[in-house]
Amino acid sequence: MLSAYDQIPARDRIIVALDCGVGRALDLADMLHGHAAWLKIGMTLFYKLGPQVVYDLKGRGFKVFLDLKFHDIPHQVKGAAMSATHNGADMVTMHAVGGIPMMKAALEGAREASDDYGIEEPITLGITVLTSMDQRQLASTGVNRPVEDQVRALALNTKEAGLSGVVASPIEASMLRELLGPDAAIVTPGVRPSGSDVGDQKRIATPAEALQAGASHLVIGRPITKAEDPVAAFEAIAGAVEAGL
Repeated sequence: MLSAYDQIPARDRIIVALDCGVGRALDLADMLHGHAAWLKIGMTLFYKLGPQVVYDLKGRGFKVFLDLKFHDIPHQVKGAAMSATHNGADMVTMHAVGGIPMMKAALEGAREASDDYGIEEPITLGITVLTSMDQRQLASTGVNRPVEDQVRALALNTKEAGLSGVVASPIEASMLRELLGPDAAIVTPGVRPSGSDVGDQKRIATPAEALQAGASHLVIGRPITKAEDPVAAFEAIAGAVEAGL
């Protein structure tokens, strides 16, 4: 099934995860300017710099994936989504296990901020099962059904809540594309070029495999940010993906 994202060049669907120190993150942003379209800010950077890091990256011309994984009562999550949208985030996340009312509240917050400040509404994503988890680890949390079944159930909840899409591993991307339809955002961490160190990821695929399976965006961090030449690493991945498609 073709997605709404298939018209976008593959390189513009690669999100570089800046999971590193502050100085290194801004250096990487400067290096990747003109190459990557998206950068991801996680908890490490945001808790260190706060909204300023979003402003810095937006000022450099990037789209920003603010990956703070909201998970709280609906009132708090609504406020968090409003603040993230106001700060300029183009994509935000929340844990789908927080429930449909929480996810609806996040969407309301994002839309209210978008309307109030005359800015574009961010892509809203429900996180299903973290890509660092396998079946044994999922069971240790009290969830005994297969990982794919858990991902499916949570994805259906994000759809009911009205979110833009989900975060899941590339292993589930094909199933999710069929389940959520062509317009859903399916953002896949756990993407590793052939031969790369898998690190703490459990459910992985190569970039081309993830896009072929139905992913809308790929989150790739260490294979680029830890490379001796991050720009060359990014371009090699982008080239391999475009050739593979």
